[in-house]
Order: sequence, then structure tokens, then C-alpha cells
Amino acid sequence: MPDPSSTRLRCELCQVEIDRQPGLPDQVLFSRGPSGSRSKLWARVCQYLTSAEQKGRCINQDPTLRGEEKPGDRYEDLPAIDLGNQAAG
Repeated sequence: MPDPSSTRLRCELCQVEIDRQPGLPDQVLFSRGPSGSRSKLWARVCQYLTSAEQKGRCINQDPTLRGEEKPGDRYEDLPAIDLGNQAAG
């Protein structure tokens, strides 16, 4: 049963939902995978918005609400794969 004091926000731009409960960190409900933080949403989505119109519609632009980026917020860079492409001789 949802907490009656909680509030759920939906970003009209990316459709992600943020569950806000008094005294607890906001929980971002991604369309796939486990929930996360506002800083994770910023690192993976919001920082890439380019226009003022997009940024104006995004509900995660306030740095005081999202906090500092944490380890694991960004997608990890994958190591290069050697495909064995050698010049034919």
C-alpha cells in the first residue's frame, strides 16, 4: 500500500517517475531495471538535454534535489574488443 504522504512525479519529457517520500531520498522508477536516484537519472539521461525547451520540461534540473553523482550512476565504459582485423597480405 503506498504511503499517503508520498508524491509521485512524472517527467513529461522522458516519462520517468520519481517517488518522493518525506524524510527519505527520492526514488526514480526507471522503465527497466531497479529504481535509482536522481543523480543516476541525471548521469544517464538529463545531462544530455540540449535545448532550453527540453531543460525547461525536465523535472530533474535542480542540482540541490539530485545531489552529487555517485559511483555506478553512469553507464560503465566497456573495454575495446579486438576483432582481429588485420590487413590482408
